[in-house]
Amino acid sequence: MASVGIIAEYNPFHNGHLYQIQKIKEKYPDDTIIIAMSGNFTQRGEPAIIDKWERTNLAIENGADLVVEIPYIFATQSADYFSYAGITLLEKLKVDKLIFGSESNNLEDLTEIAKAELEQKDFDKLVKIYVKLGNNYPTALSLALKDLTGKEISTPNDILGITYIKTILKHNYNIKPYSIKRNNSYHEENLTGTISSATAIRKNIDNLEKIKNTVPRNTYKVLSTKQLHKREDYFSYLKYKIITEDNLEKYHLVDKTLSDKLKKEILNCNNYEELIQKVKSKHQTYSKISRALIQILCNNKSNQEHLTYIRLLGFNTKGKNYLNKHKKEISLPIISKIDKEKDQILELELNTTKIYTLPYKNSKEEFKKEYQNKLYKGANL
Repeated sequence: MASVGIIAEYNPFHNGHLYQIQKIKEKYPDDTIIIAMSGNFTQRGEPAIIDKWERTNLAIENGADLVVEIPYIFATQSADYFSYAGITLLEKLKVDKLIFGSESNNLEDLTEIAKAELEQKDFDKLVKIYVKLGNNYPTALSLALKDLTGKEISTPNDILGITYIKTILKHNYNIKPYSIKRNNSYHEENLTGTISSATAIRKNIDNLEKIKNTVPRNTYKVLSTKQLHKREDYFSYLKYKIITEDNLEKYHLVDKTLSDKLKKEILNCNNYEELIQKVKSKHQTYSKISRALIQILCNNKSNQEHLTYIRLLGFNTKGKNYLNKHKKEISLPIISKIDKEKDQILELELNTTKIYTLPYKNSKEEFKKEYQNKLYKGANL
């Protein structure tokens, strides 16, 4: 059975995501579509606006066949870690093709740049030089790439696409990358017609009527009826931890400089945005700080280099048939139900879910989904 993989957050699932799946179905109608999706916290260091179970349901209702979880420890780190986990999950699931959005839609250039990054010993040195000159990391990365390859890549989807290709090449994976033209950036903060970025949709989430035409009907229904998770809902918990902890450096991604700044500024801040703006610098970018704050909030003191399991979040009949055909070839254990035998990554996943459910009035019942939630088993579309 042929298959297509997508790495996603679906925060929330919108018309652009639907367009991507529809295009894949047009080109590869018989392929199984497999999604590697972040859980309750995302790569930007924020809680997902709706939980992973709702997002799984939406993905399958809109055409995906199988959804697996990118564990918290990988989903809330830099692009290299995020890419490693997503690509490796798809590789372990015997996925043939990776499809990602790209502003340039020039796979040849993106592949050339990815190879240059891997092969050029001077690449990391150049990036560090440009950072020291006052550029933030994404800009330094773009400038170093231009120096080494003569090509200028600065748009977020292209940069992420390069990271995906690098992961495939570095680990000698059998997945073939393909791109789909993307006309807007996922960092775009303004609504742009019926296809807008998830960032713009989240920014306007308090005006549901305004975003109604940017998402499928089932997404709109969930956004209209379910409790939404906003970063500021967690600020009081974070503030308490920063004030009361003696040593913030024990948390993953937190160094002494950031720890000192957080301790100095926390009493002067009333929300996440204010805190990040006060402590960021050319060496501590907005995204880096945001991811570090999530590690403090979720009490994570460790890093993890390798995946140890594949966790199923949902599938339809086509996805189930795919798993049944390939399960003997899959080297990692596949988890569909959590029991008492949990490894370190899964323990962390459970603890972060407890944190994620804190704003719920019925947080205990919401946390039970980790144990009791039945896999979504939708019909084929």
